[in-house]
Amino acid sequence: MYLKQTKSEQETLNFGSSIGGKAFAGMLILLYGDLGSGKTHFTKGVAKGMDIKDNVSSPTYTILFEHNGEIPLYHFDLYRITDEDDFFEIGGYEYLAKDGVCILEWAERIDWDEYNRLEVHINIIDDTIREMKLVPYGQEYEEWLENYEK
Repeated sequence: MYLKQTKSEQETLNFGSSIGGKAFAGMLILLYGDLGSGKTHFTKGVAKGMDIKDNVSSPTYTILFEHNGEIPLYHFDLYRITDEDDFFEIGGYEYLAKDGVCILEWAERIDWDEYNRLEVHINIIDDTIREMKLVPYGQEYEEWLENYEK
């Protein structure tokens, strides 16, 4: 586990960028946090770190935005998904098998226990301060986090 506190939207973007700069093909990043906690800002930062030039916004109504880069970014917003069947019907699981980075906002909508992944839990401390907790699941993510911390 790794804890990071950000004190502004820019710091949240910068933290996401540092994650994106070390992202790998096939990476699964699950985002947990209340409305307004900074999940989309964090994702914008990941995209920046991956050198993706697209404008990144929340895909709340479309559920998925695809962003092209050396490694593609698949940005999901699962707020309107009610269960795993919905995710299956939109082809979500197919994206997990691709060689891109999948970031899923509102990840709590689906059970991810069988997947290796990096969970990012974002807690609102006050109007500007956020506490980010990175939790790896699976050896490749544990090793990734150890290398990230160096």
